[in-house]
Amino acid sequence: MPATSPSVQTFSTGFVAAVVGFFSSFPIILQGLTGVGADAAQSASGLMAAAIAMGVAGIILSIATRLPASVAWSTPGAALLAVTAPVEAGFAGAIAGFLVAGALTVLAGLVRPFGRLASSIPTPLAQAMLAGVLLPLCFAPVRGMAEAPLIIGPMVLAWFVLGRINRLFAVPGAVIASFLIILFTADLSGFSVAGSLAAPVWTAPQFSVGAALGIGLPLFIVTMATQNIPGIAVLRSFGYAPVPGPLFASVGGFSILSAPFGAPATCLAAITAAMCSNEDSHPDPARRYWSAVFSGLFYCLFGVFAGLITAFAFLAPPLLLASLAGVALLGVFANSAAAALEQDRYREAAGITFVVTASGVVAFGLGGAVWGLLIGGVVQLLREAGIGRG
Repeated sequence: MPATSPSVQTFSTGFVAAVVGFFSSFPIILQGLTGVGADAAQSASGLMAAAIAMGVAGIILSIATRLPASVAWSTPGAALLAVTAPVEAGFAGAIAGFLVAGALTVLAGLVRPFGRLASSIPTPLAQAMLAGVLLPLCFAPVRGMAEAPLIIGPMVLAWFVLGRINRLFAVPGAVIASFLIILFTADLSGFSVAGSLAAPVWTAPQFSVGAALGIGLPLFIVTMATQNIPGIAVLRSFGYAPVPGPLFASVGGFSILSAPFGAPATCLAAITAAMCSNEDSHPDPARRYWSAVFSGLFYCLFGVFAGLITAFAFLAPPLLLASLAGVALLGVFANSAAAALEQDRYREAAGITFVVTASGVVAFGLGGAVWGLLIGGVVQLLREAGIGRG
């Protein structure tokens, strides 16, 4: 058998990585798309385009580089969208923001000075911004337990119990519990499997300063800081030597191609990249890239049925989908908050970034995430300059 051929082990690892990657975060994608004005058909199209884009990108990049270059959609970016004030043009404006974020990612990959500038944003401030974005979303399961305990409770219980057994399967288990809740509580009389198979929906972008600065720029920053850069770090931690520029440019290109169909951002993965890169994927590091290839194939398959998944999810009782997204983000919030406040050098600026972002303030067309990063950045610059210190 050739040294680089696939195996049952890489096939099974790819399947598990795809299940974890898709079913742990698709409710967040739907929440994000709905938050910026997508209707049911546009949400289904966005989920489909995002899954197929990350699947095809993962296949191509892994085969081309012989690296386990697992690709994902931007879960933190979708969480950002869920709490972002809609722009004036509605979902068409959001599409323009998606295109701006993709173009900036391509620039970061092709233009080294711009890439270095994007990478120079202090990680604690970026993590503080992400934590501030996630906090309101993490309130949803708490409110749900208070308002509808018999609906939300079983889902939260499944998440908690499975999380004690294996953290990777906590959220997929909560998804399964949510599907069972929908099955037993929703009115399924009008639900049709054949009628729920979605087709791609093209939405023409409407560019504006608000779309670029309110959606595009923060989506680019949070995706670069929490997905693309950590994705490179994960590959390096397993002994691989990825070249960041071409990988950034590639996922940015796939973001541009899929954005008009509703996909927010395609990026390098971190968690599933670790699953595909470790020795459980295959004892031979040279063959582990097949796990990312198979993962990409399964992402494409899940994307084909995105319309069915979306239609069924939208039958959920009130608060269920938001609560599911909230429990899915609790671990990400905890890690982001810890990383934001870990270093004393950045703690004050990170705290300010977090508070301003979490406030959800909107001023001059810019949302809390942008203002949080700007104000926190200014505070950090003043601190570094020794201004305001006794």
